[in-house]
Amino acid sequence: MSEGGQEWKEALMRPSSTLSAGSFIVGVWMAFLTIINIAVGAYSDGRKVNWIDFITNGENTSSTHEIALAFPDDILFGLLSSLLIGAGVLGMGAAREDGFGGWFSGLPQDRMLTSLFSTKNGIGRTLASWMVLSGAGYYMVWSTIESTWVDPGVYSVMISFVMIGLGLNLIQDAASEN
Repeated sequence: MSEGGQEWKEALMRPSSTLSAGSFIVGVWMAFLTIINIAVGAYSDGRKVNWIDFITNGENTSSTHEIALAFPDDILFGLLSSLLIGAGVLGMGAAREDGFGGWFSGLPQDRMLTSLFSTKNGIGRTLASWMVLSGAGYYMVWSTIESTWVDPGVYSVMISFVMIGLGLNLIQDAASEN
């Protein structure tokens, strides 16, 4: 294999800190949804979500109201969330010299978080950071008020805000490198 091909292959196999952070965050969100579903039901009116059917467009909910592992779906969804969290932690450990602990302890000093309260890194980054926070906040507030954590419309609004904010942050990163 040529040297360029070998570098390309190594780049694909090396864990990315961005992908690892994404895996960790999605895993934590899924674990949170699993706990909500077990305790009170993640669907409106206290109904529990059948995760496998929800994802494959089958029978979405059940009216089970007791606090228990109502479905093997909860166990599978919880295991999947644990796998994503583990992949994020292990990937971050391999991608960074200071590992997962260094990444996690450095979050309060991250430019996205510090830009929420300062325009030192530019107004574009401040706007982008507020869009990410607004999207996540909208999801949490709406879901808490309406007692439904799996509403596709709410996901659409949240994802739009979060992804535009992340994209604007990436644009700011690219602009600062030039």
